[in-house]
Amino acid sequence: MNKQELIRELNFKAVRSGGAGGQHVNKVSSKVVLFWPLADSTVFTEEEKSRLARKLSNYISKEGLLILSAEDTRSQVKNKELVIQKLVALLKTALVQQKIRKETKVPKGVIRKNKENKKKISLKKELRKRIF
Repeated sequence: MNKQELIRELNFKAVRSGGAGGQHVNKVSSKVVLFWPLADSTVFTEEEKSRLARKLSNYISKEGLLILSAEDTRSQVKNKELVIQKLVALLKTALVQQKIRKETKVPKGVIRKNKENKKKISLKKELRKRIF
């Protein structure tokens, strides 16, 4: 994944942010919203795109745009950097393939041990019964 090519495909929009900041928050657009058309991306293969679409479906709108936002700081530039970092982290985690689980057989020693254990418990309970 080439980060520079990915950044060229991104669209940003600055919006007014809520939260702390007093009067400053009412006149400055410091929140940054990132829009990325996943289907039109040239950075990833079709297989990778389908995996990303499946794993990041909560972030993708009906129009096919992946939407992220950052409003952590009062600086628009820092928020833009943060939202790019968020996107890169999300993409890295979504592209990791899980290992296929191989089923294993239960060892014969474990089966034998379980049977012996059952017999001991059964005998213990049998000896608790009253004899007439």
